Amino acid sequence: MLTESSATSLQRPASGLNSSLAYLLSRAERAVNRGLAAALVHEDVSIEHWRILQALADGRGHSMGDLAEAALMPHPTLTKAVDRLVDRALVYRGHDPSDRRRVAVFLGARGMNLLARLEAGLSEHHRAIMAAYGAESTESLMRDLEILVRDLEA
Repeated sequence: MLTESSATSLQRPASGLNSSLAYLLSRAERAVNRGLAAALVHEDVSIEHWRILQALADGRGHSMGDLAEAALMPHPTLTKAVDRLVDRALVYRGHDPSDRRRVAVFLGARGMNLLARLEAGLSEHHRAIMAAYGAESTESLMRDLEILVRDLEA
């Protein structure tokens, strides 16, 4: 949804930091994450912990390497975060189903219940973004960002 100030800014060429895609993406991430953090705080869950739990929600179990990539975290930071989630009995470590010599991380029953409790707040957060930016624009942005990531990682 365009406001008068956003419509005016579309007419002027970007300058300074606002001419940098990396800067604008970082600002957008911070703005989105503020709302996301607010939706998670009542359950004492950080954004990073939510990413881990959400990545494990497929029920397959993931190696620490795969989980670090999915959760966008460096391996040492992920290890500490997983340890905290294990301490809270939200996730557990077990044998990787495809290679019993490897350890995988799995979502526990308490983790599944936590994700279910968080769903309403996360849905409200998504609806607030769509209300501010427009449903079509939000869906289009998500598709475009997926394409951008895919192409840059290729």
